[in-house]
Amino acid sequence: MIAVIDYGMGNLRSVEKGFAHVGVDARIVDKAQALEDAEGIVLPGVGAFRDCMSNLEKFELAGPIVENIKKGKPFLGICLGLQLLFTESGEFGHTKGLDVFKGNVPRFPENELKVPHMGWNSINIKNRPPILEGVPENSYFYFVHSYYVAPEDESIVATTTDYGVEFTSMIWKDNVFATQFHPEKSQALGLQVLKNFGEFVKKN
Repeated sequence: MIAVIDYGMGNLRSVEKGFAHVGVDARIVDKAQALEDAEGIVLPGVGAFRDCMSNLEKFELAGPIVENIKKGKPFLGICLGLQLLFTESGEFGHTKGLDVFKGNVPRFPENELKVPHMGWNSINIKNRPPILEGVPENSYFYFVHSYYVAPEDESIVATTTDYGVEFTSMIWKDNVFATQFHPEKSQALGLQVLKNFGEFVKKN
């Protein structure tokens, strides 16, 4: 079973339905014990970084998420679930993140492009992770975000995307995968990503 974390914010049903569509058993959970029992963990997220971190701490999930990642349990972060893995965000002042990876979360610069970055955009694969098996270079995925991650360690960057700046659209290190795009909203290729994560969980 894959645990989809419910902390009061996020597109949980569409993520759960996406996994169900590709035959993967994923269940919405809101207790730390469920993370221990699960074979894999998914952290979806929409909204403000500060509010999400506050809710993770309120529901006593922040520590268990980090502990399970350190134990090597397969983990997939989606959108804000990617950003929360980093040291801090500049959204609404400075908010500390889970600090799994060193780096910050800046806002897109003000230029001729609209913020938030919303809609379909392509990925440039720098280091192909297992969950991009069968996904061609320059494939399009669906994005909705005003902030993006800036990792200190560039070796964790799996894909980048261009939107005024070249930003990290996916990271991968060992058991941890996280996407800035929404696989559950990205039609066939997005479902392929969810299916691949399910396969990775089975093998590990």
